[in-house]
Amino acid sequence: MSPSQLNWLWSVALFLLVFRAEAQLSQKSEIGFGLGVFNYTGDIVRTYNITTSKPAATVFYRANISRVISFRTSLTGGQLAASDRHNPIDSAAIKRNASFNIFLIEASAAFEYHFLDWRDDRKRLRFTPYLFAGIGLFGISGNTNKPAPYSNVQLSIPFGGGVKYVLNPKYYISFEFGVRKTFFDYLDNISGPISRVKNYQYGNPNDYDNYFFTGITLTYTFYDIPCPSSPYGRR
Repeated sequence: MSPSQLNWLWSVALFLLVFRAEAQLSQKSEIGFGLGVFNYTGDIVRTYNITTSKPAATVFYRANISRVISFRTSLTGGQLAASDRHNPIDSAAIKRNASFNIFLIEASAAFEYHFLDWRDDRKRLRFTPYLFAGIGLFGISGNTNKPAPYSNVQLSIPFGGGVKYVLNPKYYISFEFGVRKTFFDYLDNISGPISRVKNYQYGNPNDYDNYFFTGITLTYTFYDIPCPSSPYGRR
């Protein structure tokens, strides 16, 4: 993906953020933070492996469009790491002996859909499962000796789901698992073979790397105070 395409997508994401924030000033809004872990899949770890979990954290702002749909913007950061030495997938990986340890930060915007009408104060329902999907940009630092030139800022497609539970009218907690689909093959600094280097530093160039965030968040809800109106109406 070219830099001009990334700039265009980033502009769209910023427009959606500003538009939604302005449009929802008269409705309930929320802020929150969470702690969790990052995981990765790629040339070193082919399938999700909890043993490669690294610490991560997130902060976010949410505008509630309706009782079942919300719009969320978030900033998430943490560590990603894996090693052939600790998790070899085959004998070739043992010989390759590759590893990486990077810091990743992501800015994203996503819509959430809640399956239950959990905001109805007249009901005793205190939880709801939900799904989310959106668009994001992430940046990485820590990769050295790049096998090919690439940008440290890339596009991601975040999606996933979780469960929210109401603690009281102002606070609720949620557990969330999210996938970040990327179009990038160098999270682990490994891609296709390099003919000039005979050190087994090769991977699959046709299989992009992905990362995951799993965490628990605490949310605070702001309730707007409606302006009083005249019982006699306008004259």
